[in-house]
Amino acid sequence: MERFLCVHGHFYQPPRENPWLEAVEIQGSAAPYHDWNDRITEECYIPNTMARILDDEERLVTIVNNYSRISFNFGPTLLSWMERRRPELAPRLREADDVSRRVYSGHGNAIAQAYNHIILPLANTRDKRTQVIWGRRDFESRFGREPEGMWLPETAVDLESLDIMAEFGMRFAILAPHQARRVRPLDSDAWTEVNGQKIDPTRAYLVKLPSGRTMSLFFYDGPIAKAIAFEGLLSSGENFARRLQDGFSDQRRHAQLVHIATDGESYGHHHRFGEMALAYALQKITSRGQIRLTNYGEYLEKFPPEYEVEIQEDTSWSCSHGIERWRSNCGCEVGSRAGWNQAWRTPLRESLDWLRDTVAPAFEDKGREIFKDPWAARDSYIEVLLKQQRVKPEAFIAEQAARPLQQSEIVKALRMMELQRHAMLMYTSCGWFFADPSGIETIQIIQYAGRVIQLAREALGLDLEEEFLKRFSSVSSNDPLEGNGRALYMKHVVPAVVDLEQVGAHAAIAHLFGEDDEENRIYCYTTARKSLKSTEAGRARLDLGAMEVTSNVTLESAGLNFAVFHLGDQNLNAGVRRFDDEEKWSTASGELSSAFSSADYPQVMRLVDRYFESRTYSIKSLFLEEQRRILDKILQASLLEADASYRQIYERNAPLMRMLANLGLPGPRRLQAAAGIALDQLVHETLASDEPDADRFQSLWDEAGAAGVELDKDEMALTLRDSLKRLAHELRSKPLDTRQLARLEAGTRLLDKLPVHVDTVYPQIVCYEIFGSHYTQIAETAESGNAWARQWTETFRLLAQRLKVRID
Repeated sequence: MERFLCVHGHFYQPPRENPWLEAVEIQGSAAPYHDWNDRITEECYIPNTMARILDDEERLVTIVNNYSRISFNFGPTLLSWMERRRPELAPRLREADDVSRRVYSGHGNAIAQAYNHIILPLANTRDKRTQVIWGRRDFESRFGREPEGMWLPETAVDLESLDIMAEFGMRFAILAPHQARRVRPLDSDAWTEVNGQKIDPTRAYLVKLPSGRTMSLFFYDGPIAKAIAFEGLLSSGENFARRLQDGFSDQRRHAQLVHIATDGESYGHHHRFGEMALAYALQKITSRGQIRLTNYGEYLEKFPPEYEVEIQEDTSWSCSHGIERWRSNCGCEVGSRAGWNQAWRTPLRESLDWLRDTVAPAFEDKGREIFKDPWAARDSYIEVLLKQQRVKPEAFIAEQAARPLQQSEIVKALRMMELQRHAMLMYTSCGWFFADPSGIETIQIIQYAGRVIQLAREALGLDLEEEFLKRFSSVSSNDPLEGNGRALYMKHVVPAVVDLEQVGAHAAIAHLFGEDDEENRIYCYTTARKSLKSTEAGRARLDLGAMEVTSNVTLESAGLNFAVFHLGDQNLNAGVRRFDDEEKWSTASGELSSAFSSADYPQVMRLVDRYFESRTYSIKSLFLEEQRRILDKILQASLLEADASYRQIYERNAPLMRMLANLGLPGPRRLQAAAGIALDQLVHETLASDEPDADRFQSLWDEAGAAGVELDKDEMALTLRDSLKRLAHELRSKPLDTRQLARLEAGTRLLDKLPVHVDTVYPQIVCYEIFGSHYTQIAETAESGNAWARQWTETFRLLAQRLKVRID
């Protein structure tokens, strides 16, 4: 009988954007990367577009785009982040889907996902519909076709969710084997109980839905999926291939589909080099010609369901208690400690339900004053969120409005739409998944709730914060330092709230440190400077001016006046507020200028406090990214001075330290510290150079050893990795440039010198690509006696040898 194989990857990260900035801020726990999305992209999402297959000598022989060979879904909110921060990924995903459509009878590998990963059985009907509508529309915009299937977040399922998916054209979904209750042949009335993962996972099943619609369901192979996620199966491509093949049985007489579904992050993030194990296993299996790769859409067309299934409603793939992980203290968690519990989950959900259900009637009432149909407008709001569609917010509101609107009404309408968007974002499943409400995932959804509360006040005239906090106080962290829900909210939400004045303060302060454009984009805001008067006296400076600050999301705008008083380094005081009275601002700016000219700096400080009342700011008020940039700039001069001093101390005392080391005597700690800093800096400069010098590095390494100094090996590995990536990127753009080729080849000579492993994946891939596109032709030219071609070929062979790229 025919045998088919399908591997599905659920690629998803929770939305991590600051709800007020619409951007992911730096996350220290993801270091050395900017944030967790960035880190996982480098470890998983990009490597799967260029998965390497090695030979027995660990030489690179080919590269494949895994997405063209597996079924996959990406969370829409993750794709939205990629669109802004890693735009090179979207074309590779689209290309992989296009390739799969050509290979698999017109059926693409990509499937959709309910929009922001809420647990659908716990959502109300209205939210389920919007999640499906948004997920479908997002997919269409990115892949240029209608989706055939949709991923259920956490595979959490109920019949209503499936029915809504079917209503919007979904033909299939994927579930875990324990989510099936009983099955029967379509031509029989006899049911067979399949509780406890007893269902045959190698065929498709038909489920009948309450509306009379139907949908096909696939139940993945549970044991293999578990082995991938928890048993280290991806540590060996050979073992992975063998385990997949073992999923078939000679006892089955139908066309078998062995298929698995796991988090896509298994392939490279959770399990290093998992993308290579996947690529190798698929190649190994298909090379024998007995098993064919497919995807769910193609298999369904060729082999429609012959069995009906009834599901276990309110179940999921990651909670053995159904869907209790997202509403009760069921015991399923990650990261718990002795004595901890998850009793906080119930009051968290109840508080959010209260907030959602309280704003809904007011949204309807106020919405009817503006929209033809408020809820239909919400369903269509996805068109604004799809930035590549370039549907401007004001155009969307004009289309949805029941009548022509004034600017203030347009702002109000957009605030209503944003309120509803955040009212769904606050149900993102990850907020309940882990062990404590103080974790970043739960704090994220609490911040979304805080944004809902703010927008309800601004758009609907509802002040819900205190009543919400009364209910939310029932949430208790397991960490006594974090306290209850009210404490969590005051600590993590209130300081994160942003308004137009704070954005204006950020722009005014940033101008002092190099942001000199009259118009600046600050996250999801635009600032336009209207006037500026700068006065300097030594290191002191006073900026006075006016600006317009506009939200690009809600289009709300404000004219602001500002004063920034800077005494050098981090010492500054800024004031920003709306001066509706032009005469008052004239008086304030005049008094500030006079006090500054008189060098009465305490008076300047007092005037800023008086005229700007409570709206005063310092460097601590800046958004985190800019705060770090400015502090780095302030520190730079001091660091350069310190580096020069340490280097001078080292050079003056190096002979003495070598002598002490030769005599087996310890050097003075202060001199060793200075030598360590100086040598680390010299090594860094050598490894980061555009002209790599292995001899120079060896000399410095020997010098450190002679002086008894321990260098930072991890930092060396990162520096050389980044240097080789940069040189490889430059060679990729100029592959025929012999000087650039020689630079990269020289850089690879350092690999044998460093006493630590260096990541060379990117240079290896670039070398492989150039081999495929240029090597053969240039080598043939070299054989005819061309000197340039001979030099290029010889250098390239050395490069390929060092990077382990097979070119024979």
